[in-house]
This record gives sequence, C-alpha cells and structure tokens, in this order.
Amino acid sequence: MSRIVTMIPTRMASTRLPNKPLIDINGKTLIQRVYENVKKAVPGDVIVAAGDQVIVDECRKFGAEALLTDPALPSGTDRISAALKQIDPDGSKYDIVVNFQGDGLNVDPAVNNELIEMIERTDCDIATCGMIFKTKEASEDPTNVKIVMGLREGESEGRCLYFTRAVAPYTRNPEKCKNQDLYHHIGIYVYKAASLKRFVELPVGVLEARESLEQLRALENGMTIRAKLIEKMVLDERAPADINTPAELEEALKYIK
Repeated sequence: MSRIVTMIPTRMASTRLPNKPLIDINGKTLIQRVYENVKKAVPGDVIVAAGDQVIVDECRKFGAEALLTDPALPSGTDRISAALKQIDPDGSKYDIVVNFQGDGLNVDPAVNNELIEMIERTDCDIATCGMIFKTKEASEDPTNVKIVMGLREGESEGRCLYFTRAVAPYTRNPEKCKNQDLYHHIGIYVYKAASLKRFVELPVGVLEARESLEQLRALENGMTIRAKLIEKMVLDERAPADINTPAELEEALKYIK
C-alpha cells in the first residue's frame, strides 16, 4: 500500500488576480474549497504548501495542515518539494506525491487516483494526463501543450516521448495511419517521492528552456513520464477549471456554491 501525500502549492503573488488564495467564493476562500475537494477525493495526507504566512493562518482556521515555504521559489513543483523536505527530510514517510494546484477550484481531484494507480502499476517516475484535441484551432494554439506518445487504436495511456507547443506529431501518410489524434497535455502531476526529489535537483534542461516546459527536464535526464487520456477533468462543466482572471472568477461565482 503506497503512502500518499497531496501537496497544494499556493502563494499570494498573482499579477492578474491579487491575493487569489483568499478570495471569497460564495462563503469560503478559494484555498478552503480546493483543500476540501481534494480531502474528499484523494487518499492519504493533504498539505497546503504556502508561500505566505497569511495563507497558513487561513488554512489553520478551517483545520488544514499548511507549511510555510520561501515565497521566491520559482514554481509550484519547487514549492511542494520544499514542503516535502520539511515533513519527510529523509524520504522515509511517503512513496507518492500528488501536486494539486491551489487555484484548481473546479478540477476533479479524483483524476489523481488514476495517476496514482498508474505509478503503482508501471513504476514510472511521473504520471500525468491528457485529452484528445477536439478542434484543429485548439491544437495549433502554442499555449496548449501537446503530448507526443505512440498510442495504438483503443489504447488510453502510454509513455510520453516529448511535450511541445508545436503541432506534433506530424502525419506524413494519413491514408496509412489509423490514429491521427493529437493529445492536449493537462498539467496535473503525480510523482514518485524519490523522483520528485531528483527532479528539482536537476539543472534546467536545454529543451525545457527552449519550450518553457519543465517536464522536458525530466525527459532530458532519462526519467519516465506516462500519461493517461481522460474525458472529463472538471466537477461542473459550466465553470472554468481554475481561476486566473477576474472573468474566470465571475464565472466561478455563478456555479460554485
């Protein structure tokens, strides 16, 4: 039985939506709603990796465990790793670490259970997920990251060979290729604890810097990433998955009760 911890990285600094973790969402702060969603759905411990003391104080009000980390850490991955070192310095307490974003108000945390199972079954370093692109326009948008993996017809998971903002893979002979789907990477990650520790200690990769995709650092250093295709990732189809802008906040307030 794997020992699992879900880390929720969050910080106050947000240029588009200041003080985001403490925004009131119809009676509860954003961080409280995210924490409660995760607690109901994912096994093991749930800990908020906070970049600010005010977030730690808020979490304690509603009974969540929260750890203060350096606000200057460059990414959520670095933040959860720093929090993990505080509670498991010798790596003996946890086997698997779930990274659940602190603004994922409407993301279904149960998706992570499938990724936990995939790590346990395949022993990959990192598990993530994707969805099939529905439109050509969406696949051509460089803000939508593509997963390159060789899935045969009927398969729903596989090893990730590359991640890119370009449209890939290219189909040279469409008439001979049964599967021409393109896969949209959904930035949900589950790590083996030892792999997370190794990942954050690696230098920034050449391809990572070029595409601005940190998962390429893992691939450049021989780590294995597997992805599972999912059909649904939100709790309420009417609301945005996460909150990054005032417009998304307004939409969330309509439906998240």
